[in-house]
Amino acid sequence: MEKTSGPKEHRSYNYLFSVIVPTYNRLDEIRELLDSFDQQSIDMSQFEVIIVDDGSVDETVSWVEKRIGESRFRLRLLRQDHRGPGEARNLGMQAAEAEYMLFIDSDCIADANWLKAYEEAVEAEHPGAFGGPDHVLPEFSPLQKSIDYSMTSFLTTGGIRGHSKKKLSKYYPRSFNMGVRSDIVARIGGMNKLRHGQDIEFSHRILGTGQRVIKVDGAVVYHKRRTSLRRFFRQVFNWGVARINLYKIDSGMLEAVHFMPLVGTKIIFLTVLATLFFPYFMWPIWAAGLSLLLGMGIHGVIRYRDIRVLPFIPIIVPTQILGYGIGFGWAFFRRVILGRDAFTGFVKKYYK
Repeated sequence: MEKTSGPKEHRSYNYLFSVIVPTYNRLDEIRELLDSFDQQSIDMSQFEVIIVDDGSVDETVSWVEKRIGESRFRLRLLRQDHRGPGEARNLGMQAAEAEYMLFIDSDCIADANWLKAYEEAVEAEHPGAFGGPDHVLPEFSPLQKSIDYSMTSFLTTGGIRGHSKKKLSKYYPRSFNMGVRSDIVARIGGMNKLRHGQDIEFSHRILGTGQRVIKVDGAVVYHKRRTSLRRFFRQVFNWGVARINLYKIDSGMLEAVHFMPLVGTKIIFLTVLATLFFPYFMWPIWAAGLSLLLGMGIHGVIRYRDIRVLPFIPIIVPTQILGYGIGFGWAFFRRVILGRDAFTGFVKKYYK
């Protein structure tokens, strides 16, 4: 296990890519992720992988230390006390020896052409930063596929997160699959200490440099999203809270489109309330809404070629809208209307 010093402003680049992976008690995920790096179609001498352990208490550290001597690529291990993924990525950036720093989450699997696609993109365009999409594999569970649908479909939030060609807002690369040129990091610094949204704030500062930020569609990672319905609600609630925290840092990180889940949440609550008083007049609205959700379910079945997602998507989509909308609305009321300090949302047993 290595020790690292502070940030270096001038570096000699030994690699094209430094792949930085923060992890916390995710040994099974790390095994799969490192196996996917072994399958990369790029020359193995072109990249290094830096695992930053965020104070795990499982066997992650001992297993990675053993794997270091067995890897086809350069594998390094850094460790810190439990301080969150943003701080872990910063530690990895301080130690990186490549022209470009890449970030991928431990619950992802890299496609065999992930690094190759980025290699071709940076050689052709030399961008300041870039990102790629997340997809699922056929063997993923119906819940994982349904969450992927809710997160990536243009009918839900795909246009906001950059998964659709019809983007509704600025494209901000996300830390589950993004890269940045090292000289940009030397100029703007690393990620901040936000528990959620630190990658958006980081991307916002990158965009502020005027450097080109591109999306590389061929640089795919497969996002396992190991979650439950309850955890998914907590997750999107915290993301809604995070958007207001980001707005309080810089108003440019809040766009009109980010109010859409709140609007959807209000419509759902008003529909439920109106149904209590005027049930006869509201049934056509319920029929239309349920038909739309069923249509999404059928679309998901066709997209994933998996009939099992049919009952999940009509549940996951409104869960996402309600979770994000409630978190966003509550944070807006507390921080913007009442002027209170920043807060995170769900903290205790967040991963339970």
